[in-house]
Amino acid sequence: MKDSLSAGLERTQKFEIDTGRTIAFMGDELRVYGTPYMVRDIEETSRLLVQEHLDEGEETVGAHVSVDHLGASLLGMTSTVTAKIMEVDGQRVTLEVEVHDGIDLVGKAKHVRFVIDRDRQKIRLEKKRAAMG
Repeated sequence: MKDSLSAGLERTQKFEIDTGRTIAFMGDELRVYGTPYMVRDIEETSRLLVQEHLDEGEETVGAHVSVDHLGASLLGMTSTVTAKIMEVDGQRVTLEVEVHDGIDLVGKAKHVRFVIDRDRQKIRLEKKRAAMG
């Protein structure tokens, strides 16, 4: 990790709320931004924020997401996700995230990511695959 990885850093990303980010089970008239897709956008924004401050061979993985989905965003709106690093404790990075749809604050989240070494992770996963048979 670079010394630049610290509390206070922010990143904002925009996502079009297209059909793939909406729920379908209530029919087309009630298609809104689905919580699982909001979580995906929160994770992506947070990952990209932290990634800017990592060394070569490092990556982050999500470890915890706590989301309050506060309101409905319609198909065709734009989701603006702003992630802010609140704490860096060793390899653990804690972020707070807000999601806005241009009219309302529609989501708030706490997200934890861990910085990992890709090569070490590859070895761990190879051992796990071998244990599977």
